[in-house]
Amino acid sequence: MSQISITSPKHCAKKGGININNRHKKLFFTFSTFFTGLLLVIFLVWLILHPEKPEFSLTEADIYTLNLTSSSTHLLNSSIQLTLFSKNPNKKVGIYYDKLLVYAAYRGQQITSEASLPPFYQSHEEINLLTAFLQGTELPVAQSFGYQISRDRSTGKIIIGLKMDGKLRWKIGTWVSGAYRFNVNCLAIVAFGQNMTTPPLATIQGTRCSTTI
Repeated sequence: MSQISITSPKHCAKKGGININNRHKKLFFTFSTFFTGLLLVIFLVWLILHPEKPEFSLTEADIYTLNLTSSSTHLLNSSIQLTLFSKNPNKKVGIYYDKLLVYAAYRGQQITSEASLPPFYQSHEEINLLTAFLQGTELPVAQSFGYQISRDRSTGKIIIGLKMDGKLRWKIGTWVSGAYRFNVNCLAIVAFGQNMTTPPLATIQGTRCSTTI
Protein backbone atom coordinates (compact mmCIF):
# COMPACT_ATOMS: atom_id res chain seq x y z
CA MET A 1 0.00 0.00 0.00
CA SER A 2 1.36 3.38 -0.94
CA GLN A 3 1.70 6.13 1.66
CA ILE A 4 -0.18 9.38 1.12
CA SER A 5 1.66 12.49 2.30
CA ILE A 6 -0.41 15.57 3.19
CA THR A 7 1.50 18.86 3.34
CA SER A 8 -0.02 22.01 4.87
CA PRO A 9 0.30 25.52 3.27
CA LYS A 10 2.57 26.45 6.17
CA HIS A 11 4.98 23.67 5.19
CA CYS A 12 4.81 24.73 1.54
CA ALA A 13 5.74 28.28 2.45
CA LYS A 14 8.80 26.97 4.28
CA LYS A 15 9.80 24.95 1.24
CA GLY A 16 9.39 27.89 -1.15
CA GLY A 17 5.91 27.11 -2.47
CA ILE A 18 4.64 30.53 -1.33
CA ASN A 19 7.21 33.34 -1.61
CA ILE A 20 6.38 36.79 -0.20
CA ASN A 21 8.92 39.44 -1.18
CA ASN A 22 9.32 41.49 1.95
CA ARG A 23 11.67 43.96 0.25
CA HIS A 24 9.03 45.08 -2.27
CA LYS A 25 6.49 45.30 0.50
CA LYS A 26 8.73 47.59 2.54
CA LEU A 27 9.43 49.81 -0.48
CA PHE A 28 5.71 50.13 -1.17
CA PHE A 29 4.96 51.21 2.39
CA THR A 30 7.93 53.62 2.39
CA PHE A 31 6.78 55.42 -0.78
CA SER A 32 3.16 55.43 0.38
CA THR A 33 4.18 57.04 3.68
CA PHE A 34 6.33 59.61 1.88
CA PHE A 35 3.63 60.72 -0.57
CA THR A 36 0.98 60.76 2.15
CA GLY A 37 3.22 62.98 4.28
CA LEU A 38 3.93 65.28 1.34
CA LEU A 39 0.23 65.71 0.59
CA LEU A 40 -0.45 66.38 4.26
CA VAL A 41 2.23 69.10 4.36
CA ILE A 42 0.77 70.78 1.24
CA PHE A 43 -2.71 70.60 2.73
CA LEU A 44 -1.53 72.11 6.02
CA VAL A 45 0.28 74.94 4.20
CA TRP A 46 -2.90 75.56 2.22
CA LEU A 47 -4.98 75.75 5.40
CA ILE A 48 -2.52 78.05 7.14
CA LEU A 49 -2.15 80.48 4.24
CA HIS A 50 -5.80 80.15 3.14
CA PRO A 51 -5.71 82.03 -0.21
CA GLU A 52 -8.34 84.73 -0.61
CA LYS A 53 -10.07 85.15 -3.95
CA PRO A 54 -8.97 88.09 -6.13
CA GLU A 55 -10.87 91.37 -6.05
CA PHE A 56 -12.07 93.23 -9.14
CA SER A 57 -13.54 96.72 -9.45
CA LEU A 58 -14.93 98.48 -12.48
CA THR A 59 -13.66 102.04 -12.81
CA GLU A 60 -15.15 103.02 -16.15
CA ALA A 61 -17.26 101.71 -19.02
CA ASP A 62 -17.86 103.83 -22.12
CA ILE A 63 -20.53 102.92 -24.67
CA TYR A 64 -19.66 104.02 -28.20
CA THR A 65 -22.27 102.02 -30.10
CA LEU A 66 -25.49 100.34 -28.99
CA ASN A 67 -28.16 100.22 -31.65
CA LEU A 68 -30.22 97.86 -33.77
CA THR A 69 -29.36 97.58 -37.45
CA SER A 70 -32.94 98.62 -38.33
CA SER A 71 -36.35 98.91 -36.69
CA SER A 72 -37.55 95.67 -38.32
CA THR A 73 -34.56 93.49 -37.37
CA HIS A 74 -33.39 92.20 -34.03
CA LEU A 75 -29.66 92.41 -34.73
CA LEU A 76 -27.48 94.58 -32.54
CA ASN A 77 -24.26 96.47 -33.19
CA SER A 78 -22.28 97.43 -30.09
CA SER A 79 -18.90 98.70 -28.94
CA ILE A 80 -17.90 99.25 -25.32
CA GLN A 81 -14.58 100.25 -23.76
CA LEU A 82 -14.06 99.15 -20.14
CA THR A 83 -11.40 99.62 -17.48
CA LEU A 84 -10.98 97.30 -14.50
CA PHE A 85 -8.69 97.06 -11.51
CA SER A 86 -7.62 93.59 -10.33
CA LYS A 87 -6.16 93.13 -6.83
CA ASN A 88 -4.52 90.15 -5.16
CA PRO A 89 -5.36 90.55 -1.44
CA ASN A 90 -3.04 87.73 -0.32
CA LYS A 91 0.22 88.50 1.48
CA LYS A 92 1.98 85.22 0.69
CA VAL A 93 0.12 83.81 -2.30
CA GLY A 94 0.58 84.77 -5.95
CA ILE A 95 -1.97 84.23 -8.72
CA TYR A 96 -1.50 83.06 -12.30
CA TYR A 97 -4.33 84.11 -14.62
CA ASP A 98 -4.24 81.65 -17.52
CA LYS A 99 -7.41 82.56 -19.38
CA LEU A 100 -9.65 85.62 -19.28
CA LEU A 101 -12.74 86.17 -21.42
CA VAL A 102 -14.82 89.35 -21.05
CA TYR A 103 -18.18 90.31 -22.52
CA ALA A 104 -21.09 92.67 -21.84
CA ALA A 105 -24.73 91.81 -21.18
CA TYR A 106 -27.98 93.74 -20.90
CA ARG A 107 -31.00 92.29 -19.09
CA GLY A 108 -29.62 88.78 -19.43
CA GLN A 109 -28.75 89.14 -23.12
CA GLN A 110 -25.17 89.06 -24.35
CA ILE A 111 -24.62 92.27 -26.34
CA THR A 112 -20.93 91.92 -27.32
CA SER A 113 -18.68 89.13 -28.46
CA GLU A 114 -16.15 87.74 -25.99
CA ALA A 115 -12.81 89.54 -25.81
CA SER A 116 -9.72 87.69 -24.65
CA LEU A 117 -7.27 89.31 -22.23
CA PRO A 118 -3.60 88.22 -22.17
CA PRO A 119 -2.55 85.89 -19.32
CA PHE A 120 -0.47 87.40 -16.52
CA TYR A 121 0.98 86.77 -13.06
CA GLN A 122 -0.14 88.82 -10.05
CA SER A 123 2.24 88.99 -7.11
CA HIS A 124 1.37 89.41 -3.42
CA GLU A 125 -1.00 92.34 -2.77
CA GLU A 126 -0.41 93.60 -6.31
CA ILE A 127 -2.95 95.73 -8.23
CA ASN A 128 -3.19 95.57 -12.03
CA LEU A 129 -5.06 97.70 -14.52
CA LEU A 130 -7.04 95.76 -17.15
CA THR A 131 -8.62 97.28 -20.25
CA ALA A 132 -10.73 95.68 -22.94
CA PHE A 133 -12.61 96.83 -26.03
CA LEU A 134 -15.81 94.84 -26.49
CA GLN A 135 -17.58 94.75 -29.81
CA GLY A 136 -20.59 93.05 -31.34
CA THR A 137 -21.68 92.99 -34.98
CA GLU A 138 -25.25 92.01 -35.83
CA LEU A 139 -25.76 89.97 -32.67
CA PRO A 140 -29.29 88.53 -32.36
CA VAL A 141 -31.27 89.98 -29.44
CA ALA A 142 -34.83 89.62 -28.13
CA GLN A 143 -37.70 91.41 -29.84
CA SER A 144 -38.23 93.49 -26.71
CA PHE A 145 -34.68 94.88 -26.77
CA GLY A 146 -35.56 98.13 -28.55
CA TYR A 147 -38.48 98.79 -26.18
CA GLN A 148 -36.38 98.09 -23.09
CA ILE A 149 -33.59 100.42 -24.22
CA SER A 150 -36.08 103.20 -24.98
CA ARG A 151 -37.73 102.79 -21.57
CA ASP A 152 -34.39 102.85 -19.72
CA ARG A 153 -33.27 105.83 -21.76
CA SER A 154 -36.34 107.75 -20.62
CA THR A 155 -35.29 107.19 -16.99
CA GLY A 156 -31.84 108.64 -17.71
CA LYS A 157 -29.68 105.55 -17.20
CA ILE A 158 -29.17 101.95 -18.24
CA ILE A 159 -27.45 99.14 -16.37
CA ILE A 160 -24.90 97.08 -18.28
CA GLY A 161 -23.50 93.83 -16.89
CA LEU A 162 -19.82 93.16 -17.53
CA LYS A 163 -18.80 89.54 -17.07
CA MET A 164 -15.47 87.78 -16.97
CA ASP A 165 -14.85 84.02 -17.12
CA GLY A 166 -11.40 82.60 -16.60
CA LYS A 167 -8.97 80.17 -14.99
CA LEU A 168 -6.42 80.86 -12.27
CA ARG A 169 -3.71 79.02 -10.34
CA TRP A 170 -2.40 79.78 -6.86
CA LYS A 171 1.37 80.06 -6.27
CA ILE A 172 2.67 79.38 -2.75
CA GLY A 173 6.47 79.52 -2.67
CA THR A 174 7.59 77.24 -5.49
CA TRP A 175 4.39 75.18 -5.44
CA VAL A 176 1.70 75.96 -8.02
CA SER A 177 -1.82 74.59 -7.71
CA GLY A 178 -4.03 73.17 -10.41
CA ALA A 179 -6.35 75.40 -12.43
CA TYR A 180 -9.57 76.77 -10.91
CA ARG A 181 -12.43 78.32 -12.85
CA PHE A 182 -13.65 81.71 -11.67
CA ASN A 183 -16.33 84.20 -12.65
CA VAL A 184 -16.53 87.96 -12.18
CA ASN A 185 -19.72 90.03 -12.42
CA CYS A 186 -19.77 93.83 -12.57
CA LEU A 187 -22.63 96.30 -12.97
CA ALA A 188 -22.06 99.52 -14.89
CA ILE A 189 -24.62 102.31 -14.46
CA VAL A 190 -24.41 104.40 -17.63
CA ALA A 191 -25.97 107.84 -18.08
CA PHE A 192 -28.34 107.60 -21.05
CA GLY A 193 -30.57 110.66 -21.32
CA GLN A 194 -32.80 111.89 -24.14
CA ASN A 195 -30.37 114.62 -25.14
CA MET A 196 -27.25 112.47 -24.88
CA THR A 197 -26.69 111.42 -28.48
CA THR A 198 -22.94 111.94 -28.84
CA PRO A 199 -20.81 108.93 -27.84
CA PRO A 200 -19.27 107.82 -25.64
CA LEU A 201 -21.82 107.37 -22.89
CA ALA A 202 -19.87 106.90 -19.66
CA THR A 203 -20.53 105.22 -16.34
CA ILE A 204 -21.87 107.41 -13.55
CA GLN A 205 -19.64 105.80 -10.91
CA GLY A 206 -17.25 102.92 -10.37
CA THR A 207 -18.48 99.68 -8.81
CA ARG A 208 -16.95 96.75 -7.01
CA CYS A 209 -17.47 93.40 -8.73
CA SER A 210 -18.40 90.03 -7.25
CA THR A 211 -16.02 87.09 -7.73
CA THR A 212 -16.83 83.38 -7.42
CA ILE A 213 -14.42 80.44 -7.67
